[in-house]
Amino acid sequence: MLTTTILGSGMAMLDGTIVNVALPRIGAEFSASVTDLQWILNGYLLALASLILIAGSLGDRFGRRRVYVVGVIWFGVASLLCGAAWNVPVLVAARVLQGVGAALLTPGALAILQSSFNREDRSRAIGAWSGLSGVATAVGPLVGGLLVQAWSWRLAFLVNLPVAALCVYLALRFVPESEDDAAGHPNYLSALVGALGLALLTGGLVEQSYVLAAAGVAAMIAFGVVQKSSADPLVPPELFRNRTFLVSNVLTFLVYAALGGVMVLLVLQLQISLGYSPTASGLASVPLTIIMLLASSTSGRIAQRHGPRLQLIIGPILVGLGMLLLRNAVPGASYVTGVLPGVVLFGIGLAIVVAPVTATVLASAPDHHAGVASGVNNAVARTGSLLAMAVLPAAVGLMGEDYTNPAVMTDGWQMALVLCSVAAIIGGLLAVGVDNRVLAAAPEQQEAPHPGECLHCGVEGPPTHIRSGGEKARQ
Repeated sequence: MLTTTILGSGMAMLDGTIVNVALPRIGAEFSASVTDLQWILNGYLLALASLILIAGSLGDRFGRRRVYVVGVIWFGVASLLCGAAWNVPVLVAARVLQGVGAALLTPGALAILQSSFNREDRSRAIGAWSGLSGVATAVGPLVGGLLVQAWSWRLAFLVNLPVAALCVYLALRFVPESEDDAAGHPNYLSALVGALGLALLTGGLVEQSYVLAAAGVAAMIAFGVVQKSSADPLVPPELFRNRTFLVSNVLTFLVYAALGGVMVLLVLQLQISLGYSPTASGLASVPLTIIMLLASSTSGRIAQRHGPRLQLIIGPILVGLGMLLLRNAVPGASYVTGVLPGVVLFGIGLAIVVAPVTATVLASAPDHHAGVASGVNNAVARTGSLLAMAVLPAAVGLMGEDYTNPAVMTDGWQMALVLCSVAAIIGGLLAVGVDNRVLAAAPEQQEAPHPGECLHCGVEGPPTHIRSGGEKARQ
């Protein structure tokens, strides 16, 4: 069971970082514009952010193993389509399908562990799953670079096929089926309206269409109305009446928006402006993930002992300062002086903030909403990255194929770092409004990981935590 969940989660996490490294080669083969590259990334994020909340409830109702296996197969087939894509529209469509598969399998891994392991073994199982899944995130950029250089960017997608096949075999043979008899009907209307709103808003921002953007805003308002009037809302409105919950999620949105924008543009800047190979550009960000893996657990324990507020202030500010240091990553700069200092400070800031902000979100929600609160935090992070990638290129003057010009790319890169730095620092300043007693007031949960024990967190999104005790394992 543990191997099965690690393979599925690791495949999805690995794919996220591999694709970033492959973008310049994809752009070169298809003569892709910045807008094309945006859709290759955003198609995946859009489907994932839109569906991740409802996917957990589908597992509760129809069977966690069943939905997990469907997600893995879906992800594998979509990866095959990505690898076989002959133009940008086909690749974007396949990436959307990949995002659907990722949304189905992402919440399923923890739900399977939570429902299948004995209570006394559960914490160790979750710790092993999160730590080993974190290795996939750490090695993703390196593996991506090696695969792209070995043959083609297509190999970065096709590598998922044997992993998915093994995962399905293990799941069908070793994972028992489980479901929640008390689970209600998934709120399909809410999911549909929310997905439509995000799609229209993202499309409007990427294509610079005010009509589409306005329609997206209207659909998101409709989503809020549906939530308020629904007897079983996808996102209970009362969660946002808690100031700490609201502030923590706004902070998450700003930090992950900044993170998503910088990580994608960093790969483009290194390969196009500094002449790095795909492997070298993948290695460049590995220190960030290593810092996350080594320091997240300690950061979580400190927050539990002293309260999270100071870390939620300092962490995003250090993230912002690290981004400003990355302005030195320009043509002619060495890795040691131009890239490494910013990546290290960036990583330290993330390690300080990620585990405490996730724990704060969970602790500020009522126990019976812990699963959905975790899902909201994860969806907020993905949406931040999604909208940042929709807005940022146009905001910094990267249009059409301008990114292929090192001088234009460097100017846009430096301006993007300033904008992302401001967003992260604002997030830190907002954390002044967090209740510093929130973690001390939270009841002890023996089965769930303590803050920071979910070691795969950070680069792609917040860790997925759930608590047992009768509530639905949504996320």
